[in-house]
Amino acid sequence: MPNVEREILDLLFLEARTHKFFSDKPVSDKLLAKIYDTAKFGPTASNSCPMRIVFVRSKEAKERLIPALNPGNVDKTRAAPATAIFAYDMEFYEMLPTLAPHLDYPSFYASLPEYPLEKIALRNATLQAAYFLVSARAYGLDCGPMSGFKNSVVDASFFADSTWRSNFLMNLGFGTGVGIPERAARPPLENACRFL
Repeated sequence: MPNVEREILDLLFLEARTHKFFSDKPVSDKLLAKIYDTAKFGPTASNSCPMRIVFVRSKEAKERLIPALNPGNVDKTRAAPATAIFAYDMEFYEMLPTLAPHLDYPSFYASLPEYPLEKIALRNATLQAAYFLVSARAYGLDCGPMSGFKNSVVDASFFADSTWRSNFLMNLGFGTGVGIPERAARPPLENACRFL
């Protein structure tokens, strides 16, 4: 078993926290691209890779996003250097001839009813978004994932002419450390896991 350095575990999990407040230090397109280019290698079913991301950075784009947010998420989203809209593509299977040429899945997925297809897309896109969060932390960004928003408003504003659907949001930047409460409890092993 490899020996994982405690410093790495602290950075990614043990000491990492959800941030609500960020410095005004900008987050570059180059850094966001690097984070994505690392996270994209995490596994998904049939290498389906249904996650799509819109990086909301300009003032104009932020103002398009604000009407969708719950009141408690407005100020922190306005102040964050970048907000990622994590989405999933309902026609992810169109890329499978390139992503998984050894499989004959595009016609299978295309024939599925909307509910099971959406479940597959959402599950795998959420998995990819978790890889993105870990990758962002590895590259030195702090993250503030949020689900307090109206998906229908985001979809109408950002995805009206596409097959993408919003999943959740994540503010990204360099956290100030302000307003972070004591770490909340997590379920202990005996309540969360079974060994059979």
